[in-house]
Amino acid sequence: MQVAVGKDKHFRFELIHQSRKSRARVGRIHTPHGIIDTPSFVAVGTNGTVKTLDSRTVQDLGVQLMFCNTYHLLVQPGTEIIQNAGGLHKFMKRDLPLITDSGGFQVFSLKYGGVAAELKSKGAKKTSGGCVVKVTEDGVAFRSYRDGHKIFLSPETSIQAQKALGADIIVAFDELLPYHIDKRYQQLSLDRTHRWAQRSLEEHKKNVKQQALYAVIHGGVDCDMRKQSCDFLTKHDFDGFGIGGSVGKNRQEMHEMLSFMAPMLPGDKPRHLLGIGDLPSLELCVPLGIDTFDSAHPTKAARHGLFFTKNGGLRILKSGNCNNFGSVQPGCVCHTCKHYSVAYLQHLFKANEPTVQALATIHNVHFMVQLMAEYRRRILAGDV
Repeated sequence: MQVAVGKDKHFRFELIHQSRKSRARVGRIHTPHGIIDTPSFVAVGTNGTVKTLDSRTVQDLGVQLMFCNTYHLLVQPGTEIIQNAGGLHKFMKRDLPLITDSGGFQVFSLKYGGVAAELKSKGAKKTSGGCVVKVTEDGVAFRSYRDGHKIFLSPETSIQAQKALGADIIVAFDELLPYHIDKRYQQLSLDRTHRWAQRSLEEHKKNVKQQALYAVIHGGVDCDMRKQSCDFLTKHDFDGFGIGGSVGKNRQEMHEMLSFMAPMLPGDKPRHLLGIGDLPSLELCVPLGIDTFDSAHPTKAARHGLFFTKNGGLRILKSGNCNNFGSVQPGCVCHTCKHYSVAYLQHLFKANEPTVQALATIHNVHFMVQLMAEYRRRILAGDV
């Protein structure tokens, strides 16, 4: 099966194979900077780099799509500087596809204090450091975490910033709500996010610039609201759909919500699960037909000494590793496994040598790229 979908030559989704065993599928997303084979892991490079790695290394590892953060790049170095450099691709020396977010996640993290806090019902408006958030119909006002200067993000300014950055895929402005939220406010926010999505689309269409625009489906774990969001947003001319907001307090709740919602999304456009990419979640979500997953988990785990392997995580600092002179994963062809032993890597971690964080990240990113290639192979073989 090969079905190419998309009106515009600069961006289209090509369905290669649909599993008969599940909703899993293999596809290709065509962009001006190359093809993204799906399902695919999307590395997070908040400030225009994956932590500890340069752009060329990430590219050589086979990461086809990289996620950069609009809010952070807006604050530092500023979109004008990046635009003067010729856009984000040229600024960071990356030849492959990029996606930027809307800044909506920062509305959440500045206002509620982050994912861990809100899941423990500890989220609260953040007033320290001058980062007070005010959400209105027009947009969101807050202050820079760097120097306190005022920043205003709206659907229009978010899209304008993403246009200046020049990513292949950009995201409509949205408000991400915490897990514990009053249902009345959740409905008000959902309706407003839909209006923001329409405004984002209108701003995008003023100058498409060979970019694709994704809308973000919201509604938390409320199935009725998720259906409202799917029904509303799929009627509009978006190029793809992100699944955002709180996706549940645990993986079971996430799986139940996504199982209900995924069939409502059009099959001829890509689906991206925002902020989820840990290994157990991938195992649950790939069979649901999700195409791309962004997550900082693999790189964060690497920096904390957790190496991914086919037999589970290897914690490099465990005492028994001091005499392990083999590689992290026998048969792995990444630079780290080809050249360095577990014992040496443990030594570097204990000595607080910065080099080892790069070596660990190289391994985990390579593992993720190979894992997604294996998922594609298994779907094609009828095993998923």
